[in-house]
Amino acid sequence: MSLVERRWKIILIALILANLFFLSALISYKITIRGELVKIPALKGLTLEEAKKLATQKKFTLINSGSRLDPRWEKGKIVEQEPPPDSRIKLYGEVRVILSAGQEKVIIPRFVGKNVQNINELLQEYQLRKGKISYVHTGRYAAGKIIAQSPPPEAEVAVNSAISFLVSQGEREKSYLMPDLIGHHANRVVRWLQAHDFRIGDIRYVYYEGLDSGIIIKQFPPQGYKIQKRNLITLEVSK
Repeated sequence: MSLVERRWKIILIALILANLFFLSALISYKITIRGELVKIPALKGLTLEEAKKLATQKKFTLINSGSRLDPRWEKGKIVEQEPPPDSRIKLYGEVRVILSAGQEKVIIPRFVGKNVQNINELLQEYQLRKGKISYVHTGRYAAGKIIAQSPPPEAEVAVNSAISFLVSQGEREKSYLMPDLIGHHANRVVRWLQAHDFRIGDIRYVYYEGLDSGIIIKQFPPQGYKIQKRNLITLEVSK
């Protein structure tokens, strides 16, 4: 065998040995990987990007399996994972996640001008609920009418959102101080009160010794009490 042939033979043997060593190392590496397990962390509430970083650190493969409506989590957050947290899988095994598509949305209608007593049916129709209700006196709207709402009409909100209302109590009633009616003639007092739109309630007649008939001896509300014209005035009169 010539010198050249010997050299080529040595080179060929070296290449074969090198290939065998590389193949042996690769098989050993794969066996090692197959035997190693990783613990899966909790991914719920994380964004996909946050979960991907964690997957790189923990050495598992993250798979996005789609999205669904979920009122508990804002859009883009992970709401479900498989396998569940604390499961152990092979190194670079797959973990599938589902993302939140957010809440179902509705467009708020105009409630201004409607009667607050009938608002529950409308809210239910639009999948909304009643929030805070505040009241204010105003002559522009009749009592019980809605004069403002929050959020405003045409706003897009999640299903079952609360809508707050500002409701009219009508024009503010004037207040009056109750005068002292005791000792006055009942007929004159009653005519005056009725002429000025005050409401007369019960008039009770009782015997009062030494006093002419028709004289007021008791009144309610008492002198100095603040009243409106809708309040009833009751009198006790001598007979």
